[in-house]
Amino acid sequence: MQVTEKRYSTIEEYLALEEKADSRSEYIDGEIIPMAGGSANHNRIAGNFYAVMNFAFKRENYEVFNSDMRLWLPKPRIYTYPDVMVIAGEPEFFENRKDIITNPKVIIEVLSKSTESYDREDKFKAYRTIPSFEEYLLIEQDIIYIRHYSKTSNKRWSLQEYDEEDEKISLTTIPFEITLQDLYNKVKFDTIES
Repeated sequence: MQVTEKRYSTIEEYLALEEKADSRSEYIDGEIIPMAGGSANHNRIAGNFYAVMNFAFKRENYEVFNSDMRLWLPKPRIYTYPDVMVIAGEPEFFENRKDIITNPKVIIEVLSKSTESYDREDKFKAYRTIPSFEEYLLIEQDIIYIRHYSKTSNKRWSLQEYDEEDEKISLTTIPFEITLQDLYNKVKFDTIES
């Protein structure tokens, strides 16, 4: 039996590789992990949320970023690409780089089978180390179902769940609402025949 040794990279090595790479990777405390491509539904949902939110905030003091913008989490030493991030006020960039954000207020992740457990648990735990972070939405792509976490006080979060197309998500930390009908616009759900 052959044991494969994990290769650990420095932050500088990771950032240099990302600048030249054709695809994106996350960095988790020295380990570089390639990111899988998104499905059509994943792209529709993330795109719908981003588009509606970006339009709603065009004259407001909030800025919306999609999954092309990297997020740095210093305490757990993670670089990642959330599907959608909202910044209140001015974005704070890591070491004056214009491609790495450090101060999201709201993070939205569209779940896939391969990342659902990580997004719900370890990634959420890592995101909670960000001082500005106050709201987290986890959106299923194969069914209508959203988990919406809102920070209520230090180390306390409330959970609101949505699963009906006629419902509306209202964020608690910023003035924004979106209907589930708009969020899931053009999403194709697989029908299972019984």
